[in-house]
Amino acid sequence: MQTDEFFACIAHYSVSDLTNQLYFINTSKCILLHLSVSLQKLFSLSQESGRSAAKFIINNNPKLFTKDFAEPHIPCLMPETVSLRLEEVSEEALKERITLRKVTAAVDMYDQLLQAGTTVSMETTHSLLDLICLYSDRDPEFGEELKKRKARVRRASDFLKFTWKENNNAERIFNLLPERDTRCYSALIRGMVKHGAYAKAFSMYTDMLNNRLTADVHIFSALISAAPDVRDKFNERWDLIAELLNQMNQQKVRPNLLTFNSVLKSLRRCGFLAKTQALHTLNEMKALGIGNAAIPSSAQNNTDILQEVIAELEGRIFTCQDPDDGMSRCTTDLANVSFCLGRTNVKDLELGYKIQSLVDVGENWRLLGDSFQQSIYYGRFFNLLCMMEHIDVVLKWYKQIIPSLYYPNPQGMRDLLQALDTDSRLDLLPSIWKDIKTLGHDNKPDLVEELLGLMAREKHSPEVQESFAACALDVKSVFDLRPSIEWSAASLSHITTLLLRANKTRQAWEMLQLFKARNRVPSEGLLNNFLSVCHSDGDPQKAVELVQLSAAFCLPTTWRLAKRALAEFDLTEEQR
Repeated sequence: MQTDEFFACIAHYSVSDLTNQLYFINTSKCILLHLSVSLQKLFSLSQESGRSAAKFIINNNPKLFTKDFAEPHIPCLMPETVSLRLEEVSEEALKERITLRKVTAAVDMYDQLLQAGTTVSMETTHSLLDLICLYSDRDPEFGEELKKRKARVRRASDFLKFTWKENNNAERIFNLLPERDTRCYSALIRGMVKHGAYAKAFSMYTDMLNNRLTADVHIFSALISAAPDVRDKFNERWDLIAELLNQMNQQKVRPNLLTFNSVLKSLRRCGFLAKTQALHTLNEMKALGIGNAAIPSSAQNNTDILQEVIAELEGRIFTCQDPDDGMSRCTTDLANVSFCLGRTNVKDLELGYKIQSLVDVGENWRLLGDSFQQSIYYGRFFNLLCMMEHIDVVLKWYKQIIPSLYYPNPQGMRDLLQALDTDSRLDLLPSIWKDIKTLGHDNKPDLVEELLGLMAREKHSPEVQESFAACALDVKSVFDLRPSIEWSAASLSHITTLLLRANKTRQAWEMLQLFKARNRVPSEGLLNNFLSVCHSDGDPQKAVELVQLSAAFCLPTTWRLAKRALAEFDLTEEQR
């Protein structure tokens, strides 16, 4: 379809219509009752793709979308005013370009104003420097994708940032200023820290002090966060952070929440010093009335610290006050510690429940982060439950959080299998196999083999053995449909054993033929069990064929099988 024809076709849509249509086109193929991890990510990508496509068409062709049938009116779905209206060379035109985040256009307009001999106000200059430094002297279109990592497949490129270019427009404009105040230095220092020019940021700070200017709280917060990147040793990093805090005190700059958060984030990269200095930092925050710091008072070990912190936070509703705010780090780290300590201390199960209750308060769950972070948190929580809780409680949580909150990976399903084994509830394994198929993990041979091994390990009641055999046949049908999945000798043995116990001799014999077809060797125990079943069924021909099968594999147990067959069966001369 030609471009003009395409726009003619969509011109009759309202803005909300177009957004919904493109959203539907991109997501309809991904909507399933239960999404696998890869499909969940594909679904999220499709959502973002639909929105981006609609936004691109609307913003580039706003005149085509004059109809708005939405009730109520939704401003965020209407075309953005992104086209420049002021073309003359003026400070107002420069402000317009800054407001619309047109970095290149704003720099060009600033240069034209200087060439025309027009003085730009310091306030507008501050705004221009902020814009250039925020986007590292690039138009934001080049950097927007870095902000769209939520619920997206993580790639190496996601963790790359734009680097600070030497002598870029921010530095050039800064050097052209007849007078430079703290605000100008603040814009450049924060931009340098944001875009990886850490050493240059400290050099700029030294230059500011030499010009007898006082730093603001934003400069100190940025430099503190950059401290671990300009020092190699842990103690040197902390010494630099402490020196910056002392300079704040000398310059009478009051720290804010972002300052202390920068200290705590940097302490995570200070090794053994982190624990002690973090407690001091929290005490300082509490003394200044900043944030809602939970201060462990007399904690001696990690468990005590966690208990005190969670007790302090219990029942609170959290709101974001820092750009990096989110419970994902906090809850994931706490869950990890609980998981590690839970092997020896039953109180850590209580700690896990307290952390989960904290997530359940109000809308705190929104602060868990994206789907990846949520999966880490709930995976650790579910692992803790499987290790330490009664199976009935585990299954209650299993039904509650899977798959709506937690889409378990194969390890999560192994944790559940071990919990079922611990509490002797192996009769539930067939239903767990159905979930494994639904979750898309039926193509994991190791997981399937573990499931089959638990079912085949010991004998159960006839009803349970019948359900196990049906489950084993279903596993076989799944593997038959996927030739790429390699049968292991153990899996073949487990299925054959389960079929024999359920008196499904014909299907069990078919499984024995698979050993030969897949170049796998049956165990001596399996062949002896099969011979016993042949004796129970009074089938000497099958016994002879079993001995012949063993001989075909050149198994050392063949002579023992032959001896048993001769002793236990009434064979014809030809069979003998």
